[in-house]
Amino acid sequence: TECNKLISQFRLAEKAALTNNKSSSNVQTAEAFMELYRDSHAVTVAETVQHFITTMDAVKLEQRAVDELQPLLSDLLDSLTKLTETPNDFEPNRKVQKWLQKLNAMRAVDEIDEEDSRQLYHDLDSAYAEFTRFLKRS
Repeated sequence: TECNKLISQFRLAEKAALTNNKSSSNVQTAEAFMELYRDSHAVTVAETVQHFITTMDAVKLEQRAVDELQPLLSDLLDSLTKLTETPNDFEPNRKVQKWLQKLNAMRAVDEIDEEDSRQLYHDLDSAYAEFTRFLKRS
């Protein structure tokens, strides 16, 4: 996975830093860690964008069954919550959580109706817009 790759890269950077003299090793280790953090953050942002687009596409393609939508929304919320710099009351998280709660109360074979489908798409679209605004401010 991407996380394992980043951990591996960090360990290599740490080993390289330890082979240098002791005075600069802490600085190099810190720099290596910060570079990996930036890479990790970029991966998480990219994954979150991917989950938004995939979920919105599924709704646009009229997928309405709980067992089709719930995993997509769950993946999206997982990505959103990995972004630790977002506020606790981040609106995109709240909107996705609201829909997950609704779908989790339904059976897997149940489907949302046309009205709910349109509302879900609208909520996802506005959540995505808020997410991108947040990224631009960061």
